[in-house]
Amino acid sequence: MSQNQQQANDGVEQLGTTILSEVSVYDAIGLRLAHDLTRIIPGQFKGRLFKRGHVITEADIPNLLDIGKEHIYIMELGENELHEDDAAIRMAKALQDDQLLLSEPHEGKVSIKSNLLGLAIVDKSMVDAINELGEIALATIKTNTVVKPGQQLAATRAIPLVVPKVKVEAVERLAAEYRAAHAGVSPLTVKPFRTIRAGLLTTGGEVFNGRIEDKFGPAVRSKLEALGSEVGEQRFAPDDRQTIVKEIHYLLEQGYDMILVTGGMSVDPDDRTPGAIKASGAEIISYGTPMLPGSMLLIGYLNGVPIMGLPGCVMHDPYTSFDVLLPRILAGDTIVREDIVSMGYGGLNNC
Repeated sequence: MSQNQQQANDGVEQLGTTILSEVSVYDAIGLRLAHDLTRIIPGQFKGRLFKRGHVITEADIPNLLDIGKEHIYIMELGENELHEDDAAIRMAKALQDDQLLLSEPHEGKVSIKSNLLGLAIVDKSMVDAINELGEIALATIKTNTVVKPGQQLAATRAIPLVVPKVKVEAVERLAAEYRAAHAGVSPLTVKPFRTIRAGLLTTGGEVFNGRIEDKFGPAVRSKLEALGSEVGEQRFAPDDRQTIVKEIHYLLEQGYDMILVTGGMSVDPDDRTPGAIKASGAEIISYGTPMLPGSMLLIGYLNGVPIMGLPGCVMHDPYTSFDVLLPRILAGDTIVREDIVSMGYGGLNNC
C-alpha cells in the first residue's frame, strides 16, 4: 500500500454507503479530487478552480491552501448513489430534445440552453413534480418566454455532493412518461418562430394628411424584425370606417400572414378602428386585455389570418400585450379567449 493510500485510509468517513476519505494536501499528489473546488475573489471572480477528477500535482498545493483547503477528499460511491455532476447531467439529458443544448457539469449544475430563436415552452406541473422529489433541483424561465440561440432556459442541480440514484431515476421516469403522453414532446422545449410577412395599416387623419410623422411603422417593424419576421407593406387610412375596411381587405388579398392595424383603438367616439376590424368580417377573440400597458389591444382572425388592433403604447413602451401575443403567433399558436384572460396575472408592467 502506498503512503498516499495509507493516509487516505486513516481519514475514512462513511456517508451512507459513500466512503469519503480525507487526505492532507501535502499527501494528495497523484490523487483525484472527489468534487469541484471553487475560488472566490470578492468583487472579482467566482468559479471553478479545479474540476472533479483533477489529479493533484505539487504545483497545485499553494492554490489549494489559498482557498483554505488543507485537506482534499477522494470518494468511493455506493452502487445506489450518484455524484452531483453525474446526477445533474442525467437529469438534463432526460429533459433534452433537439432544440436544447447542454453545458458541461459544473459544481453539480448543468445549464440547458436553446439552440434557436423561439418560444420556450415549460410545463410548470412537471417542474413542480421534479422539485418535489427533494435533493435535486430544476430551475427554469417562465413558459412562453422568447429565447435566443445560446440563451439559458433551465438548469438542473444536485443539492448534496452525493445523490440517491433513485431520485434521478424518478426524474428520468417522469420525463419519459411525459413524452409518451405528449407525442414525444419534452416538458422543456423551444418552439421555433415562423418567418412571416405582415401587412400594416396605420389609421388616423393626422398621419394620413401628413400633419404628424408616423411613429407606429418603425416601432412595429423593429419588433417583428427582432423575431425574424418583417412588415411587407404599410398603408395609411383616415378615420373612416369604410376606408379602413377596404384597406384591411386589400392586405388580406395580398396574402400577408398577419394584419396589424394601428391607431384609433381607444374608446373615443371618433376612434373607428375596432368597429372597422369587426366590420371587415373578423372573428374577434378579444377587444381589451387584462394587461398594462396594452389593455386596449384587439385580436381576432380574418379568414384564418391573425389580425390585431394595436394601442398607442406599442409605439413607446418596450413591453406590452403586443409583445406577449406576437411571439405566440410566430410560434404557430392560435390565440383563444383563455390566453387573454390569463394575461392579467403578472400583467402589470411598470406603467
